Amino acid sequence: MSSPVGAVVVTGGASGIGAATCRVLAEAGRRVAVLDRNADGAAVVAKEIDGFAIVADVADHQAIDHAIALVAKELGPIQGLVNNAGVGNLKPLEAYTPAEVDLIWRVNVAGTYNCLRSAAPHLRARPGAAVVNLASVSGVRPTRGEAPYSAAKAATIALTRSAALEWAPDVRVNCVSPGFVRTPLNEMLVSEDSAREALEDRTPLKRVGTAEETAGVIAFLLSDAAAYMTGQNLILDGGSMLPSEQMDPALGALLELFS
Repeated sequence: MSSPVGAVVVTGGASGIGAATCRVLAEAGRRVAVLDRNADGAAVVAKEIDGFAIVADVADHQAIDHAIALVAKELGPIQGLVNNAGVGNLKPLEAYTPAEVDLIWRVNVAGTYNCLRSAAPHLRARPGAAVVNLASVSGVRPTRGEAPYSAAKAATIALTRSAALEWAPDVRVNCVSPGFVRTPLNEMLVSEDSAREALEDRTPLKRVGTAEETAGVIAFLLSDAAAYMTGQNLILDGGSMLPSEQMDPALGALLELFS
């Protein structure tokens, strides 16, 4: 799998999928900017991969303008962007406060847009440039308690397709929608046997995903191996969205009778 050689900016790069993506890209020979609000975390990952740590809030468009310009100055031409930074919550729809909804929207949607807008002139000037936005299966099929997050991730998918259409043929823009992926943020849930087993039981591949697996898909989308792919949303969920909650239990029981 061949890869371009320009620098890649990874937002939310201090932990989880973002940190795994930084490592995978660095192993592939890419120069990586680790962008995060967490200065210490970004510095740790950047030191590990010989990358460049930069502190910025994706929801602050002026901070992102400055960060992107600084990355180009320090690492050279920007040829890739991974919009991974995001936040969520879990509440009944009507229990969210306006401030909570605003935060989810500013980080997940406006944050992605801010980075796309700031990086646009750099990406469009660089042959083979590519962007990967991180959405979620919740943006494809809503989950209870995540109404604002689901809406924000659906908007991210739509934004991906708009950017892909407008920026072609200069820049490819794709999206990855992970299902349940094991990261430090949800380690408490995954480490509890009954909770993890419930997740695994509802996943055809019978396990939860890893940050490294998601990072591998992101790296593929940034590489020349995906040179004819743009405007797509790749669902990475171990098959968890395949069964029908209405039909599968009934038909599955009948199938067992004839097996």
